[in-house]
Amino acid sequence: MTAGKPLRADAQRNRDLLVAKAREIFDAGEFFDLRFDDFASLAGVGTGTLYRHFPTREALAEAVYHGEVAALCDRARQLRATLPPAEALATFLRGMVDHIDAHEGLARTLATLMAERSNALAGGSQALEQAVTDLVAAAAEDGTVRDDVDAGAVLMALHGIGASHDRPRWRAEADDLITLVLDGLRRPV
Repeated sequence: MTAGKPLRADAQRNRDLLVAKAREIFDAGEFFDLRFDDFASLAGVGTGTLYRHFPTREALAEAVYHGEVAALCDRARQLRATLPPAEALATFLRGMVDHIDAHEGLARTLATLMAERSNALAGGSQALEQAVTDLVAAAAEDGTVRDDVDAGAVLMALHGIGASHDRPRWRAEADDLITLVLDGLRRPV
């Protein structure tokens, strides 16, 4: 595909099929059990189509990662547009815990594959940080949360939650940590 030139409808459909199948396989934790060429047949496309869109396993993982980040950022924007600021922030953070819980295999696969491609993750990390920054800023402007806490601290808590998924009581502890973060962000009365 030439930069800036949109894909034909059939090419976009094939690309979307490959990304959706990869996401499903990542989520199931089966990504490393497959040969890269297997993605083509599982998605119902030819091997040439796979390599035309994604020349490497890492390129496919990067597309899945960017799709996940875009969906999370869209969710943050939707919440900001429809809920009071503090409620939007709380709903987003609790939704992130739900997302991490529901997609543990996806998160682990992406972390493993993308570990050496930090530059590929940079744009997504910045977009997600901006989404959280916007939620925190709106709630601070509204006066419901402190204005002296950086969104980076909130993201660190989310990263810690994701990184500790193997703990026996992970879900309860993750929910407790989000409550602690939200309580800590609340402006004192």
